[in-house]
Amino acid sequence: MRKFLVLIILLVLLLGCKEDKDASRILPELPSKDQSALILKYAEGFAIEDYSSHKILIIKNPWPESEKSYKYLIASKEQLSKMTFPKDEYDTFITDSISKIVVTSTTHIPALELLGVEQTLVGFPGTDYVSSEKTRERIDNGKIRELGKNEGINTEVLLDLNPDIVIGFGVDGVNKTFETIKKAGIPVIYNGDWVESSPLAKAEWIKFFGTIYNKEAKADSIFNAIEANYLEAKKLAKNARNKPTVLSGAMHKDVWYLPNGSSPEAQLLKDANVNYLWKDTSGNGSLALSFEAVFEKAKDADLWLSPSYYSSLEQLESANALYTNFKAFKNKAIYSFTNTTGKTGGVLYYELGTARPDLILKDLIRVSHPKLLEDYTPFFFKPLE
Repeated sequence: MRKFLVLIILLVLLLGCKEDKDASRILPELPSKDQSALILKYAEGFAIEDYSSHKILIIKNPWPESEKSYKYLIASKEQLSKMTFPKDEYDTFITDSISKIVVTSTTHIPALELLGVEQTLVGFPGTDYVSSEKTRERIDNGKIRELGKNEGINTEVLLDLNPDIVIGFGVDGVNKTFETIKKAGIPVIYNGDWVESSPLAKAEWIKFFGTIYNKEAKADSIFNAIEANYLEAKKLAKNARNKPTVLSGAMHKDVWYLPNGSSPEAQLLKDANVNYLWKDTSGNGSLALSFEAVFEKAKDADLWLSPSYYSSLEQLESANALYTNFKAFKNKAIYSFTNTTGKTGGVLYYELGTARPDLILKDLIRVSHPKLLEDYTPFFFKPLE
């Protein structure tokens, strides 16, 4: 599993820097009116206990097969100064008035923007991967500092920024950089949105940020709108008269990686009402198959979605001429999100996809059942040319 996660990171780093003007398309508006108290509907990786004087945020599953959960106490500075809790009862204490934050994954940025607190972001590792025009402008204006690479954050710059909190993520709980940051008195919280098993569960982590910023009602309202959009699209997909067969992924060296049938990616395909050829598989991580096994099962697949990092039919053919034997290649029925990028090459899907599964689902429905969404322009997915 760890090797696969490293592979995914490497694939992202290999993505080209081609600018896509369509990436500037304005996102659909989401309501943000206050609603009732926060309730988790799908997410299983965190929990929130709300008391009159403080809140407790519990991260249950920060990375796959984690044996440790994390417990964070959130309160005002005044309340924190008065409270007397055993230090070993909580992993860290956090003020509820955050003015400066550092996040470490592009998936965290949409949540900040949706909640209207993007101005608190002061540092990020790998700013070139940020696609959002709003946050890119702040980067270009020097309001967000470059922190190097995730696996080796520039702690000197980070400590100089002195943020109120750092939002990190981990693959196995071993991160010397985070330990250094914590020793300097800066709280570090793990975000495990990427570990969730369904698209809506991942999107619900906006409530994680809502809790930190005292914007629970707004986070709840935004998620409810995303959920409603998703469920409406799922219902629409059921009207399709046929289910196209679908292949996904591509080769890396001698192994073809593609989503297992219990993954969030496979859930999206199921909700788009297509016949994903590996829908009956299960397990952690991706499937790792031989070319022969994939070709035997999917040579006549109607659609080929997300063929790794390849951005053109020519690239696919140059990488492996055998790809041209697939029916989907011959019919130019291959769709990918790799060409929808920000101005510095960051892939928008990797940034916004977690927060907006409703847009991904509509894309898949438009590609798979064009007549159901004739007036819809896909946000992420485009045909390879």
